[in-house]
Amino acid sequence: MDSFAWMAWTWPTAAFFAALACTLGTMTWLAVAYPEVERVGVLRIPTTRGDRLFLSLILAAVIHLVWIAVVGTDPLFTLPVGEGVEVSSLWLATGLSLVSAVVIFRTV
Repeated sequence: MDSFAWMAWTWPTAAFFAALACTLGTMTWLAVAYPEVERVGVLRIPTTRGDRLFLSLILAAVIHLVWIAVVGTDPLFTLPVGEGVEVSSLWLATGLSLVSAVVIFRTV
């Protein structure tokens, strides 16, 4: 594991990449099981599920970067587990990103 020491693997980082891998796997399965059909939404351009996923991921990155720039990463509270686990305000940005992804998949 020393060869990966430069990457600063933490549990949140590993969870993010695991969730991303599961999402891509699910999208691949959906593309095989239910062939994609382009549809026109509020942007008035034809998009597929993959296009909407890409837009969702880009918007999530922008939301998190703006959140860090404006709000910061100060902890909201500390969970009484072990020596205390701080819960970052970035979880609110993550929730906002998930809501925006749902909106994108339904309307775009």
